[in-house]
Amino acid sequence: MRKLFALLFVAVLAAGGWLAWALWWPLAPAGRKSVLLRSGYTTRRIANELKSAGVIRSADAFILWHYLHQGRSLKAGEYVFAIRTSAIEIHDRILNGDINIHTVTIPEGFTQFDIASAVEEAGLGSSEEFLKEARSDTGLISDLAPGATSLEGYLFPDTYQFTSTQSMRDIAATMVRRFRKEAQAIGLSSDLPRLVTMASIVEKETALAEERTMVASVYYNRLGKRIALDADPCVIYAHLLAGTYKGSLHHDDLQIKSPYNTYRNPGLPPGPIANPGRGALEAALHPATTSYYYFVSDGEGHHRFAHSLDEHNQNVVKLRRTLAGLR
Repeated sequence: MRKLFALLFVAVLAAGGWLAWALWWPLAPAGRKSVLLRSGYTTRRIANELKSAGVIRSADAFILWHYLHQGRSLKAGEYVFAIRTSAIEIHDRILNGDINIHTVTIPEGFTQFDIASAVEEAGLGSSEEFLKEARSDTGLISDLAPGATSLEGYLFPDTYQFTSTQSMRDIAATMVRRFRKEAQAIGLSSDLPRLVTMASIVEKETALAEERTMVASVYYNRLGKRIALDADPCVIYAHLLAGTYKGSLHHDDLQIKSPYNTYRNPGLPPGPIANPGRGALEAALHPATTSYYYFVSDGEGHHRFAHSLDEHNQNVVKLRRTLAGLR
């Protein structure tokens, strides 16, 4: 009998030592490890994922610990492990949902291509996946822009926080919801596709708040007189869509056959060329009242506006002189 008790004592001691080693003794992962636990994973699947990633020593010990502390479920999400941590601490993190958050910052004027790159850089998926979503899921804005061929213009610029368990549709839908909120706040309702398209051009032409309503007035004045908009950002967008943009615009580029080429096609392009912020949307909704038909950079971060072509040409000469002086 004594021998049996001794054996039982040794067994309990060994089991306790094993549990202490498996659960309490910290383990350092081999570098930064990211583990994605999806919704619906069983405790066994979670434990195996953690074991495979090298962040816990024993899946069985992790499962045993969880069953001894039932009452709360393990949370889905992406977890990042980079320092020495015990299995118990890891279990607590997953119970509390201490998931990894990906921050995506979308500046005003970003195109769908820029946003796709930002999503990829944040580690949320490939840019191709986002572009596929932006071009195919126009149902997200069917009530706002029934004829839209992409979500361009309606992916509102802001800083967002996403998780790896969110799909590309979730990401795009979040940006569209943000657009809806801003549009409602500033009173955008009727003729919304036209206003968003105009706002996108204004956004790409100037980053200066004090110039936005002036730029909008120029384009509205040209539309009123049936003068071609001659907007370089629209031509750049045409080349982006065609995959032929090389980083700068040259004279020959103005000949591209595209409905977005506002040198060859009168009126507004068929849709937005970027995603405007609130300031540009407000400028498109409430443009300044002017008699300007032209504007050109002054070479120092602002623009010179002109009533006539002769005045505009004089401003172009001034720009060339300024640029020559900077060389």
